[in-house]
Amino acid sequence: MLAAGLTQGKLLAASASPDQTLHVPELPTPCFITTDHDLRALVPELERQPFLAIDTEANSLHAYQEQVCLIQLSTRTTDYLIDPLAIVDMDPLGDLLADPRVEKILHAAEYDLIGLRRDFGFFLRNIFDTMIAARVSGHSQVGLGNLLERYLGVKTDKRHQRDDWGRRPLPPASLRYAQMDTHYLGMIRNDLYDELKELGRLEEARDAFAELDNLPAQAPRFDPNGFWRIGRPEGLNGRQMAILRAVYLWREELASQMDRPAFKVLGKEAMLELARRAPDAREELGRIRGMPRSLLRRHGEPLLQQIAAGKRAETPPAPPRPPRLEPVVRARMLALRDWRRQKAQKRGVSSDVIFSKSVMMTLAQRAPCTMADLATVPGMGPWRLQNYGPQLLGLLHGDQADNGTE
Repeated sequence: MLAAGLTQGKLLAASASPDQTLHVPELPTPCFITTDHDLRALVPELERQPFLAIDTEANSLHAYQEQVCLIQLSTRTTDYLIDPLAIVDMDPLGDLLADPRVEKILHAAEYDLIGLRRDFGFFLRNIFDTMIAARVSGHSQVGLGNLLERYLGVKTDKRHQRDDWGRRPLPPASLRYAQMDTHYLGMIRNDLYDELKELGRLEEARDAFAELDNLPAQAPRFDPNGFWRIGRPEGLNGRQMAILRAVYLWREELASQMDRPAFKVLGKEAMLELARRAPDAREELGRIRGMPRSLLRRHGEPLLQQIAAGKRAETPPAPPRPPRLEPVVRARMLALRDWRRQKAQKRGVSSDVIFSKSVMMTLAQRAPCTMADLATVPGMGPWRLQNYGPQLLGLLHGDQADNGTE
């Protein structure tokens, strides 16, 4: 009875037919979860699964405030497409995702984790990230499409990456693309698990998976001083920075009103040219490279007013630059960076597989003196502590001998 109820979806297209222009495999019809009742009924079934493959789709390219618009789940037998725009209470899914007894398989999990936390307050436990696993295994091409082709000979259609996932109903081709993102993840996970185990790197990968728990809180949606990151590298003078600031703040307000991403309202290059040329007539606006015709037609006069206000404004005070590192901290950072690069080259992996830049900065600033101190550094899991700990302590305190096992 449950399955029959799940295959109906008013807000999602009824089926996903294969795209005839690509050689891609047929997929089973997914189950659509579009009501609170369906979600509550589904969760007990998912709790009995050994793993869940998970992905999300958001509308960041089509809305001012990004939100998760689709959640894909796959088990060994079934693919589910969950519509969070139609479901009022998503909490039953959150309890499942936090259950450490069920492994959660994701690819490049960071973006999905941030979105699920931001929109629903979900925290995932027991994660296997296939991109991280591929990097720890030493692969250089670690995109999902690369792994699908490498392990399963499956080709993907990347044309739907920029789809508007907030649209309803979603076209069958979009749904099929979304379903592909989780349908094969369990198989890829198994191949990578075996590879990691054969290489003796499974515990190292688990350290890296655990580091996902330390993701920082999401940055503010809008930084009113963000225009400095646009104008400062271009060497704009004070008057130009004042114009850029006025246009930048106006663009954000207009983007909010239009419910569009700010970069789609007016691009960075167009804003820079407006700041440099400071046009004062619609005809001049029309000659700005990258100026959208629709923006000129509907909002040309308000834009000219902002440029004029910028001309009259005082030079905006520059935000303080990050403080310089103390010489001893900088010296540690350089030593750690060189050690990390050499270790990565020796092992045939990227440098941040050894440990991330944030871990390196914490090590340089704290300079832990004992293994117990080192264990308190976020990101320094059991494998890294055992295999790199003595080397790091020696490096931070003058003995740069490499006594590592790998």
